[in-house]
Amino acid sequence: MLDARKIATDFPILHQVVNDESLVYLDSAATSQKPKQVIQTLQAYYEQDNANVHRGVHSLAERATSRYEAARSKVKTFLNAASSREIIFTRGTTTGLNWVAKFAEGLLEAGDEVLISIMEHHSNIIPWQQACQKTGAKLVFAHLREGALDLEDFAAKLSPKTKFVSLAHVSNVLGCRNPIKELAALTHQVGAYLVVDGAQSAPHQKIDVQDLDCDFFTLSGHKMLGPTGIGVLYGKEALLQAMSPIEFGGEMIDFVYEQEASWKELPWKLEAGTPHIAGAIGLGAAIDYLMDLGMDAIYAHEQALMAYVLPKLEAIEGLTLYGPKDPAQHHSVLAFNLAGLHPHDVATALDYEGVAVRAGHHCAQPLIAYLGLHATVRASFYLYNTTEDCDRLVDAILKTKEFFNGTL
Repeated sequence: MLDARKIATDFPILHQVVNDESLVYLDSAATSQKPKQVIQTLQAYYEQDNANVHRGVHSLAERATSRYEAARSKVKTFLNAASSREIIFTRGTTTGLNWVAKFAEGLLEAGDEVLISIMEHHSNIIPWQQACQKTGAKLVFAHLREGALDLEDFAAKLSPKTKFVSLAHVSNVLGCRNPIKELAALTHQVGAYLVVDGAQSAPHQKIDVQDLDCDFFTLSGHKMLGPTGIGVLYGKEALLQAMSPIEFGGEMIDFVYEQEASWKELPWKLEAGTPHIAGAIGLGAAIDYLMDLGMDAIYAHEQALMAYVLPKLEAIEGLTLYGPKDPAQHHSVLAFNLAGLHPHDVATALDYEGVAVRAGHHCAQPLIAYLGLHATVRASFYLYNTTEDCDRLVDAILKTKEFFNGTL
């Protein structure tokens, strides 16, 4: 098992006092904190290697290019992609999903369908809304059962009309994990492509895109110990070859003539302009950190936290939890409400106790409406959290209840 207390010593930001209380950070689903190893890597790049990539022949440019492409190789290994050509650096999960939806516009026709689920993040809804509006395709939503995807409803709505299926691997609200490998098989049986939003799974568990057999997979670096503004779009090479560039300019061209141009080979044809070089190198350092710990060990640690804290939360009178009730089926995030209290008031009260959580619709308004709610409180856990953090959360909730019950 991981020693989370020791791991936490690598994260400078965690060792501070907030509102006269030691900080308990439970908002990693929004963004994770960064270990000193990543911070130092970023500093070293800017102090020693800062140069543009793929262009210069001087020493700094060659070092920067080497480190940038080494980061791509690390992502390839992390995801078990078949080739580094299948790894495209983006700004984040949102960018990757938008690019795939734009690619889909060239394939969709009136009468076709795109199947997603009601639990999706806005980044996996709005691009598909736009693609369907432009092409005349229909956007279809699979529903839920017992806090997770209703597999029977999904199978019933999957049809020969379905051309794309796009699903979260792990819900950023419910904490449920979709059985991507099983869903990929069903999707491919009808000749459709499967797109996976991996923003909430890649930081927490081992990902093998070849085993999952998904056609596209997206992730965000800032949710997995890396910098903001860097992400990854994985795609099967044949599909990326068929994908037209979204942006045009430097880096992605082979030759430019007065009236036309040709593109570089993968992956560079999809990476126009000066990339987020430091971000990619920082993401590589984050992957080094995660793989040194072991993704299976990280996953086991977080599931142990779920098993520890879920029963304690369920025992609080007036607290409603959303998502699977079985801790083994609940992953990294816990959304809840306290009867009679607005989620923002709860989150503010928890902050007074030094416990950082999120409140709102979590960029999942269709899901929140489907659940008959306006908002929830969300606590999300990562490798640096401990059972003591869980206890602090429970104690802060009980103090919040006591305070508001005395003032209502």
